Amino acid sequence: MFDFLESGQYDVLGAFWVTVQLTVYSAIGSLVWGTVLAGMRVSPVPLMRAFGTVYVNVVRNTPLTVIIVAASLGLFQTLGITLGGGNDFEEIGFRLAVLALVAYHATFVCESLRSGINTVPVGQAEAARALGLGFFQVLTLIVLPQAFRSVVTPLANVLIALTKNTTVAAAIGVSEAALLMKEMVEIESDAIFLVFAVFAFGFVVLTLPTGMLLGWVSKRVAVKR
Repeated sequence: MFDFLESGQYDVLGAFWVTVQLTVYSAIGSLVWGTVLAGMRVSPVPLMRAFGTVYVNVVRNTPLTVIIVAASLGLFQTLGITLGGGNDFEEIGFRLAVLALVAYHATFVCESLRSGINTVPVGQAEAARALGLGFFQVLTLIVLPQAFRSVVTPLANVLIALTKNTTVAAAIGVSEAALLMKEMVEIESDAIFLVFAVFAFGFVVLTLPTGMLLGWVSKRVAVKR
């Protein structure tokens, strides 16, 4: 039954390793850029608030496939931007996929964080400003630490969605799990359901422990109001 896996013809583990790398790099980038966007959304500077609002509303409502394909066609094929050294097509596609995933999922990180910021009592920020702290100090020292603790579960959901959305990178030729699955479905047509089962199980292994771990962390660090 598993002859096509045992033969070594398909590098399933290698494909999932690419998926893991896409997830990790994109998650880190999304967290950083999403935090910056959240700061912009609550900034006292009107221009920064406007930029954050427009960016989040436009990007969040644009299909991820469109963003990834636009990154490949617009940045690489039109402008020649490779985001690093080397001209290997797969490496360039990987970097562009990470950029697109970060640009897209940072909007969801931003909105999760903004909801967490809204749970912090206004009196704490006002007290900090009364002590002479500026907006950036209030945000980083008082507000964000509490906001992060209150939105671990929403951020875990974003991470799980990001893991599954890495399959869209196949649209620009990144050799991750979804692209290999497509190739295997075409070649191993007599075992199509088994192929689907193998890759479905792989994504369950990636996402289920993550959700359980971060759910436990959420309970441990939750802010008691």
